[in-house]
Parts: sequence; C-alpha cells; structure tokens
Amino acid sequence: MKAERDKYVDWLRALSLCVVVVWHWAFTILQWKPTGPEPTSPLGFTSGLWILTWLLQVLPLFFYVGGHVHLLSWERARARGVGIGSFVWRRIRALALPALFLSGAWISIGAVVTFTFRVDWMWRVVLLVLSPLWFLGVYLVLIALLPLALWLHRRYDVLALIWLGGASLVVDVVRFRYGVEWVGWLNMLLVWGLAHQAGFFYDRIVILPRRYDVAVLWTGLFALFGLVYSGIYPGSMVGVPGDKWSNMAPPTFVIVALLLFQIGLVEVLRPSMERVLERPGWRRVNDFINRYALPLFLFHTTGMAIALGLSWWLFGNLGTEIPPDLKWWLERPIAIIGPLICTTPVIYLFGRRRA
Repeated sequence: MKAERDKYVDWLRALSLCVVVVWHWAFTILQWKPTGPEPTSPLGFTSGLWILTWLLQVLPLFFYVGGHVHLLSWERARARGVGIGSFVWRRIRALALPALFLSGAWISIGAVVTFTFRVDWMWRVVLLVLSPLWFLGVYLVLIALLPLALWLHRRYDVLALIWLGGASLVVDVVRFRYGVEWVGWLNMLLVWGLAHQAGFFYDRIVILPRRYDVAVLWTGLFALFGLVYSGIYPGSMVGVPGDKWSNMAPPTFVIVALLLFQIGLVEVLRPSMERVLERPGWRRVNDFINRYALPLFLFHTTGMAIALGLSWWLFGNLGTEIPPDLKWWLERPIAIIGPLICTTPVIYLFGRRRA
C-alpha cells in the first residue's frame, strides 16, 4: 500500500518558494544608474524592518525540508532496487535541465540585444534575472554529495550536525577576527549542508513532545538575539545595501540559529496546520501551489522583467530612486499583480511538464 504524502512537508516546501517569489516581486526597488538597473530593498530605508526577515527568509527551512524529502525518496528508490548513483543523477537532471534552459535562453537574449542594439547594460539585466538561481546551484551540489551525507548520517548521526555547525562557526571566526574574507564562502557548503543534513532528522523531530518543539524555537530565537546584538552580525537575514557584511552572501553562523528557530516554529504550528490542511479547500490549495511552486520560482524573475519592460514602454517608468513612502507601501499588494500576470504564460509555455 502506498504511503500517504506528508501534506505539511508539501506545504512547507511550496510555501518557502512562494515566499521568496513574493518577496522579490513586492520588495524589490529598482534604481536606474549609468551602469544599468540596480536592485535595492526597503530594508535599507526602514528602521527595524529587518526583524521580518527572521520569518520571511525561509531558505533554511527549504533546505531542511529538502533533506527530509531526499532521504525519504532515496529509501523508496533503494527498496525498488535503484542504485545511489542513478538516484542522484535523476535528481540532478530533473532540477538542472529547466535551470539550464532558462539560463541559456536569457544569455542568448542578452547577446542578441547587446550586439544588435549596443545596449551594454543588458548583461546587467540578465544577471539580475538569473541571480535567484544561485541557491539551486548549491542545492544541486548537495544532491551530488548525497552519498557522503548519507554515510555521515549513518556513521555519526547527530555528531555530523555538530561538526558542520562548529566548522561554520570556525569559518566566521577566521573571516571576521582575522579578516580572511574568502574563507567565508566555505559556509555555502557548511551552513546549507547542515540545513540539508538536519532534514534527515525530520521524523525524529516530529515525534518529540511539544515541550521540545518550544525549546528548539526559543533556543534558536535566543541565539539569534545574542548573535545579532553582539555587534558582529547584521540583524537582517538577507543582504542590505550599506551593511558591512551579509548573513547570506556568504551565509554566516547566524543562519544556523535561524534554522533552529524556524524548525521549532513549524513544529509548534504543526498540529494546527495539519488540521487546516485536512480541509478539502486547503487540500486543493496545497496541491495547486505544490504543482506550480518550482516553475513559479524558476520563471518569476522572467515575468518580473517582462512586467518592468512593459511598464517602461507604456508609462516611461522603471523603478524609483527615492526611499519608499506610504504610497509605495500601500501599493505592495498591487505590485505582485503585474509580474504574476506576466509569469503565468511563461509557465504555461515552458513549465507545464515540470509542474
């Protein structure tokens, strides 16, 4: 008998992608400079808004859920006699092909526009459209390293998480204390690898008594406050123009604390959300967003670029250089409509098979 899918896992995975999409659509402020378009965000203009990123920067949660899904999928594939090499290759191919197609299409567009119309800033546009795909690159590396991750899990269990967390902290010490900036990029593998590895413990975390869920939440929250207010790390969990460092590029140990906080939060919310997701209406919503979440993420910046291009063509307006005012904030719900309308046909044409 086929095991029933975990609706809450599906919800978390799709929701994390949708939050990233809505964030980009609603909170990207595009400034036009001599070198071309340059994005910024209201975080650089609005005091205290960075606290929202503790909830809205959901990539740690995405990697965590992804680790659980990969472990579960591997166990099912192994039961069917599939080898680890074949399993890893199929996973990589399923994710890489759509991303490569999208990248190739935009690079071709960039080349044609640049050499035909002598528009030097077109490469800047291509970079902005493709830049959100960075995390898919990291995700593909983690899938390729899945045999090593599974071995660490079987051999060392929770010690693997402690070592990954400790190594990421050592990287931060070397980076911030001794000024060795390049070493920080090791945390692209260590921090996101830890989040992915933590997903292997998903089933054990789910069965913990509720008091442990609350304990994990508060541990992560206190760690976030302590690290941020130490004066070493920025408060925002996304990059903010003007900050000396970013907690995301490359990731810092703060993201480990954020992961703990978000794991605790989703477990505390689990009983309520599982009841909600059993309702027929919510079940249909969950199925729908799971079907289209990945294509939406892949093509959302393409739709956004089309929407901004149409805005420039029709209204002569492409972004703003002023800090966001009340009118700008009131327009945020409307700001997602244009990119959504422009992304929908792109998904229909190129993303239906993947969906």
